[in-house]
Amino acid sequence: MTVQPLDTERDIEKFAAEAQEWLETAVPERWKNERGSMTSHEMDELRREWDFILWEGGYSGLSIPKEYGGQGLSLSEEIIFHVLAGSAQAPDGLARVGKSLVTPMLIKGGSERQRATYIPSIMNGTDVWCQGFSEPEAGSDMANIQTRARRVDGGYLLTGTKTWTSFAQHARRCFVLAQTQPEAGRYRNLSMLLVDMRDPGVSISDIRQISGAVHFAETRFDNVFVADSDRVGDDGDGWGVAMRVLGDERGGIETAARYVEIRSDVDALLAVLGGNPRYADRLRDLDIRTELVRWQLAKIADLEAAGDEARLARAGAVLKLMWSELWQDVTRLGVDHAPAADHRHWTYQYLESRAVTIYGGSSEIQRNILSERALGLPR
Repeated sequence: MTVQPLDTERDIEKFAAEAQEWLETAVPERWKNERGSMTSHEMDELRREWDFILWEGGYSGLSIPKEYGGQGLSLSEEIIFHVLAGSAQAPDGLARVGKSLVTPMLIKGGSERQRATYIPSIMNGTDVWCQGFSEPEAGSDMANIQTRARRVDGGYLLTGTKTWTSFAQHARRCFVLAQTQPEAGRYRNLSMLLVDMRDPGVSISDIRQISGAVHFAETRFDNVFVADSDRVGDDGDGWGVAMRVLGDERGGIETAARYVEIRSDVDALLAVLGGNPRYADRLRDLDIRTELVRWQLAKIADLEAAGDEARLARAGAVLKLMWSELWQDVTRLGVDHAPAADHRHWTYQYLESRAVTIYGGSSEIQRNILSERALGLPR
């Protein structure tokens, strides 16, 4: 099947009906029926397979321009599809970082060569990307990054250590924020570099989470050559590029992927606890909050279409708070009260959810953003 372009009136109902019909048969039965008992490796294999299934079905990169391998639709269709995928219990692919962070970054600030070289292989699931921002001594304070890229003929030699690198074990490439002008002032000394993870100077060490899964790694770069053509924007523009990436990380496409998992977990709880009056109020609250995430996603789509950057940033902060704290509450109910047969799944989900109020901007940072930018309160 190939997704057909929508007409000028954007036949949303037609798109949704076709997508829902496709999802009914496309989602792997093993994922739907056995996810609670699968190992982390087995889950990763199915998530990788899902990236290829999306590409073959014509549902990869719905809001990405056609010339880069996307479908050329709007963020609205992208969000609608993720909502439907959540209801269909679809997995979240390994190409998520590439699709939701790298691709928008390159479309907004990359060169034509970078867009033509990297985006198509993200869309078709061939290349997984990881994100190299956090460091052992620079977490929330990204301006304190110590990884350095020394100027050499034709590019840079990159040296330093990144931590909490998502998907590093699977990644072909990494987008790395590094110092390229140590003598320049704070915020003006950074550049964004696109790094080949197969370079012999790259090494990774797994970081095992409390859930037992390995989603992150410590990544070391030892004199890794990065060509000038793999710098996003001008030398010294890295801070601005990184801020746009963080905006995307808290925005529509990334959160739509999170909605898929949360909706699936809430539906699982409704299936096993929904008939028990003891849990009726909590389940109703979680279900309503989950649909409020969907409502906020629709609002994000409208703001992006209108180009309202200021309100978009504030809405993104609200959205990050909503989904991260919601997922923790969902998994708490599951781990405490779901049947013993589902214990493995809920223990895993509960432990996985502990970090979501920290990474991508902690809940405290999101509240600071809202207090200062939305309410006008003093620092």
